Amino acid sequence: MLSKEKHELLRVKAKDIRREIVTMVHRANSGHVGGSLGAADIISALYYHVMRHDPKNPEWEDRDRFILSKGHCTPVIYAALADCGYFPKEDLLEFRRPGSHLQGHPYQPKTPGIDASTGTLGIGISTGVGMALGAKLKKQDHYYYILCGDGEIQEGQVWEAAAFANKYKLDNVIGFVDRNYLQTDGYSEKVMPMDPLAPKWESFGWKVFEIDGHSFEEIIDTIEKAKKEKQPVMIIANTTKGKGVSFMEGEAEWHGKPPGKEDFEKAMLELE
Repeated sequence: MLSKEKHELLRVKAKDIRREIVTMVHRANSGHVGGSLGAADIISALYYHVMRHDPKNPEWEDRDRFILSKGHCTPVIYAALADCGYFPKEDLLEFRRPGSHLQGHPYQPKTPGIDASTGTLGIGISTGVGMALGAKLKKQDHYYYILCGDGEIQEGQVWEAAAFANKYKLDNVIGFVDRNYLQTDGYSEKVMPMDPLAPKWESFGWKVFEIDGHSFEEIIDTIEKAKKEKQPVMIIANTTKGKGVSFMEGEAEWHGKPPGKEDFEKAMLELE
């Protein structure tokens, strides 16, 4: 049960992250704002309550790992990492600029706090389950949190990774599907129907939970349940693309469209 103080902290952090997302994408005139806004509550719960990590020691061997498999949504993870202290917040000013370590997709060798390079859809979960097996072989006890997009899970590589995780009983893997039902081409169930989604993951040997991806209580309570399982876990998190900015919410056009000056100002007013 979250205390009122912790809930308020997470709410404030999520709103701060959303402000940084809108600012970064507007300033760069490039980037993915909708999916980043929708994932802000999950990221806040992980980085400010759940995960074991140390910004002063990004390579700490016993840390939990987070992998952004929907790698185009870097604004949400960059905002959280900067706020936690992995690198100066001033670096966010250079998002997507030539030479910056904050590019459009995560690049592990350059960015402190990034645990895996991703971008090609499906590669994040594939990389994550491989890393998780390595940790098992080394008898390490940290967790791998993997965030997938619901457009991304149309990729065959995702299901190869799902089969792999089941074969090796990777109970150190806790995945999320950011289930907002939208992708760059529109409504995901029209592009490639995936419902009913939970039985698909279950048929691959994963324990499945379904939650409100904007409820800190549900996110955190479900992760605690997931840690008691002896198999990989997938949490289907129902979210709203563009969450927090009314005119972006539930609109596919804001998948990869940067806000212009007027839209930026309107969005920032809503996020005050």
